[in-house]
Amino acid sequence: MGTFKKLALTVMLIFSLFLLTPSNSSAIAKAQKRKGSSSHTHAPALTRGEMKEAEARLAEMGYGTDGGNGAIDTRNALIAFQKYEGRRVTGQMGREDLDLIINATAPVPKDSGYKHVEVDLDRQVLLLIDGDGIVKRVLPVSTGSDRHYNEKGMSGLAYTPRGRFRIYAKLSGWRKSPLGLLYYPNYFSDGLAIHGNPSVPQKPESHGCIRIPMSAAVEISRQLPLGTIVLIYDSQSFVSAKDWAAQNAEP
Repeated sequence: MGTFKKLALTVMLIFSLFLLTPSNSSAIAKAQKRKGSSSHTHAPALTRGEMKEAEARLAEMGYGTDGGNGAIDTRNALIAFQKYEGRRVTGQMGREDLDLIINATAPVPKDSGYKHVEVDLDRQVLLLIDGDGIVKRVLPVSTGSDRHYNEKGMSGLAYTPRGRFRIYAKLSGWRKSPLGLLYYPNYFSDGLAIHGNPSVPQKPESHGCIRIPMSAAVEISRQLPLGTIVLIYDSQSFVSAKDWAAQNAEP
């Protein structure tokens, strides 16, 4: 009887090992497959040549802030591109970004036929357009947050107005306003200005002004003489200023 029990236990042990072996092999195979696939998840880093190619293409399409010295601000150029194309804004160049940049088409203005500035509130970008309707610069911006504020003894709605405006005043250097400092402000409506700021968030966060990168502020100010038309719009509020510009042309 003892021998029979030993034989039965041996048979059961062999049968159990037989059942477990395929399962373990399958688990090992799956783990190896996952390991193998993960090694291909990350694309190789961009080479210096590829980065230069991307920067050249961004500059060709009008992205970037060169401050007038010919050196592209790659991070802000990429942010402007990502904002305009409706991509997730990272400010970091990946291989997918490179492919999109190389194959992208240059931004086009909503209005053409006269020199002006457009601010697309949905995309959070500023476009500088020349008299031939070519976009010369595309910059990331941060506009009014549309939230109520109560700061420094002042309260109101942080709103960037929609419509058509003209630059009516401008200053060089820093200007201290009741709600903060403005760098090379270009005023377009009731104290609101296009101006440089060290902080240009990826979404609307200003009190109503149009913030642009510091690296672009001086050059943009030079490109916006008094009387320059500024169009500010979102998907629901665009109004052409072509006829208005002709009728109200500065002498």
